[in-house]
Parts: sequence; structure tokens; C-alpha cells
Amino acid sequence: MDDKEDFLGSCDPNIPEEGPSAPPPGWLDDVHGYQGHKGGENDNPLYPPPPAYNPTPELDRNTSVPEVRVPTVSEDVAREAFVKYAESKWKYSAKPARNLTFKQLKPVTVYRYRLETYTETRTSSWQFEPYNGQPVDGPQYGVSPAPWDIPVVLPERFTDRVEQFRVPHSSFIKVCHKCHGCGRTRCGSCFGKGQRRCNCCHGSGFRNRPGNHKNSGRTRCTSCHGRGRKRCISCQGHGFKTCTVCQGSQNLLHFILLTVTWKNNIEDFIPDRQPDFPDEKFEKVTGDPFFVDENVLVYPIQGFPDDEICAVSRAMINQHLTKFSSTSRILQQRQTIEMVPLTHAYYTYSGKDYSYFVYGAENKVFAAKYPTACSIL
Repeated sequence: MDDKEDFLGSCDPNIPEEGPSAPPPGWLDDVHGYQGHKGGENDNPLYPPPPAYNPTPELDRNTSVPEVRVPTVSEDVAREAFVKYAESKWKYSAKPARNLTFKQLKPVTVYRYRLETYTETRTSSWQFEPYNGQPVDGPQYGVSPAPWDIPVVLPERFTDRVEQFRVPHSSFIKVCHKCHGCGRTRCGSCFGKGQRRCNCCHGSGFRNRPGNHKNSGRTRCTSCHGRGRKRCISCQGHGFKTCTVCQGSQNLLHFILLTVTWKNNIEDFIPDRQPDFPDEKFEKVTGDPFFVDENVLVYPIQGFPDDEICAVSRAMINQHLTKFSSTSRILQQRQTIEMVPLTHAYYTYSGKDYSYFVYGAENKVFAAKYPTACSIL
């Protein structure tokens, strides 16, 4: 602040400026089993489970899959699906869909392989709340249990959920790091002086009359009533604010918060063998899950007619085991093979040849071209 603003008054030197919103590194003590904390914001160390918590796969074990029949659709089903498709498009007429002549309905074998790995991950973070005399579960009551020794209730398998638990015996009281135990912090808008220079008259207390010469016709500023300064609206003229971290209590109760995350990690694969049909269409439809294998660990598929599915099963299972066992606990796996209906319908209309696809158990339609479009005059 320069000398020109001395007339705004002085600030109380006993009220500190605002400190950091989170405890700085080194501010908090180490707790046994949670030494990974370095302090500061976004400090959430991950705790991999002990080796005994994850299952070990059996060597050279495979899974067999039963034979499956390729689904087909009738002409009536294919026509009805095409009519609904045309009616859903405002620029299409449903007449071609009703009056077309089928040449061939060609079923296509489409398998969707899906691997689900249900995992549990544990992380922790230092948290704090204003201390107002509440009970403190500190180290005097015992040693804090390790992250993976804290019991939790498992949710339903293959459902995502996040729960948080306060780690026992990790709490202690410490002076607020933002206000240094004062309960108040100096206002940053007025620098603790309670008033600010008037923006209308720039601190002079006078303003020029509209239309007059710059150095004549001055009148008292109506905004600050000629004082040249106004009360700081940020702190209501006090020069300080109640500490936003401790809420004026001066002390904080610190504790470790354990976050347990259950997540179903899903990966799908569909062989790309239909260049005329976009594979992303399969993402929004269902099929017939004729094979479902669920266990703590599943094993690669063997002897299935589609060799690519077998190869993908082996690679995907190995990838999931390597990826998730290093950071999380694998609770359950499930692999599924779906037969996704796909029929390529060839037809003629008005002497021209066309085609479209009927796909999914919902009988959705994809057509790159349609015979006619409505004309709006």
C-alpha cells in the first residue's frame, strides 16, 4: 500500500493474513500404516492389497463353451422393424418399407465377448473439521488398523459403489493452519483496514459535473458523501473475517478418511467382419447370453468355433489380472458370450435393389440408403 492510502486507516497486526486452505506438507504427524501421506491438497495415496488378498490363477486351466445356433428373423419381423424405422424418420415415407419385395434374408454370426472384473480399491486422505469439543479418537486408544484390516460390508456383486470410513485412532487436535489459531483472518479486499478508496471519485471526495470543464464545477461525491472512502462490503467494515476453515473455533480435528471403491471393470469385444455395418451400433442393443462363466477368477475359453474369441479371451483375462491385481483386490470375475442377432435383408423396390440390417434382440434397423423421401413444399 502506498502513502496515499494511509488515510484509509491501519490494520490490526494481531489478525493474520489468510494461510493455505489445506495443511501444508509436514504439518500433520505420521500414523502407522498410513505413512504414504506427503501433505497438501490432492494427497490420496493408494494402498495395494497384500498378496494374500488376491487369488492366484491355476496354470493351464481353460473353459469349454457349448455349441450355439445362429438366430434368424422372418420376413414379417424384418418388414415390421423396417416400417418402424421409416416412421421414426420424419423425411421418410413408410410406403417403400410396406411394399418392398424381399430377395434374401441373410443371417450373420456375430459374437460379443465380455469380461467383467469386480474390484475393491482403498485410498486414504487427511480430512479435518472445526473442533468444538467433540470426542477425539486418537492414538491413546490404540494403534490405527492398516487400510486392508478395516472391515467393510461388501455391496452386491458387480455394482459400483464408493463408501468412506473414518480410520479408528487416527484423530488429533491441532491449531488451524489458515488463521494460526486466531479464529479470524485479515480481509484481503481492504487489507484489514475496513474501508476502501471510493471508485467513483478515486478518493478525492469530489466529482466533476457532467458537461463542465475538467477543473471547474466540482461537486461533492454522492457515493462516499465526500469522505473519499467507503466501508468494505467484503468484511462489513471490520477489517477481518471469520476463518472459513475452522469457522472461528481456532482448532481443527484432523483424521484419516479411508475411501473404499467397488468398481465393475467391463471390456467388450466384437469381431469386425461386416464392413457395411458400423460396429458401434452393437453398443446399444442386447443379445442372447448363451454362455456365462462366473467365478473368483475365470479362465480362457477353449474349443469355441470362433478362434478370435478364444484368443481375445486369453489376452483380456491376462490383461485384467495384471492390471487390477497390482492396485486392487479382485473379488469376482464374469465372462459372457452373447449371440447378437444380425440379419442382412436384401430387397427390391420400384425395380431397384436395396438392403438394410436388422440387429439386436430389439430388432433395430440400420439402412445406409432408403428408396424415397418425403418432399415438403
